[in-house]
Amino acid sequence: MKAEDVMSSPVRVVTPEDTAAHARNLMIKHRISRVLVMEGDRLAGIFTKKDLAYRLRQTEPVWRRRPIDRIPVSLLMTPAPIVVGQETSIREIAALMLDRMISGIPVVNNGEVTGIVTKSDILRSASVQTLDVPVTALMEEPVTVSRYHSLDHIVDLFSESGGKLIVVNNDGTLAGIITETNLAFFEYANESGEIPEKDIKMLRKETSGGRKSFRYIQEVSAVAEDVMTHPVVTTGPETTAAAAVKMMLDHHINSVVIVRGSEILGIVKRNNILQEVAK
Repeated sequence: MKAEDVMSSPVRVVTPEDTAAHARNLMIKHRISRVLVMEGDRLAGIFTKKDLAYRLRQTEPVWRRRPIDRIPVSLLMTPAPIVVGQETSIREIAALMLDRMISGIPVVNNGEVTGIVTKSDILRSASVQTLDVPVTALMEEPVTVSRYHSLDHIVDLFSESGGKLIVVNNDGTLAGIITETNLAFFEYANESGEIPEKDIKMLRKETSGGRKSFRYIQEVSAVAEDVMTHPVVTTGPETTAAAAVKMMLDHHINSVVIVRGSEILGIVKRNNILQEVAK
């Protein structure tokens, strides 16, 4: 299969002068994860949920922490994005996505943008629908956070782990999941665009083997439980890759958590599926 067989078209576009808020609203309205940035007929860049998600870190430069209705797309976009031709194979595209750590590649023909291939487009392809390998052969170790971890900590972990954080309760059971969508479309609570502060309490033991007590941490910005999705879509270790992909597509999600009872075994992401396609 080739790019032209699976690509999405037409493509949603913005200009470099449009605000990040405008691009964000387009993504929400059309349930997409990226828009192309066009200067006339020229592809100038690509703007994604990840660009929005990472600007939530409160130690970013002040210009990045302005309300998104005042930040032009040109300041946050990735310029000169990687492109492929209509004849490029799905296998090559999957390998390129994994190598460059991107999830959408514009398709061009004679210099004109004709569509875009995303990870979701590849997951919908016929070659993926027949993958009968068990999810346990593809899943990876989940990166977990407490439901009280700060937003700064979460964004830092995203950049280190490639996203998808499992939120756990104090007893280690599944509480929720945090994805780029959660961070990118997180609603600010005040007009200045700053994340509101809040008081939280965390459970800890006074001494090793001792009784548990709560300690309070003051002036913490939004925490994991404020942005996580719950309940989480899960499946058992006996599930096939094709069945897991169907769950992702049916629920409009990018990963499935693998569990046995209340035990978290792992997580299967789109990248794990793409690795099979790229072989």
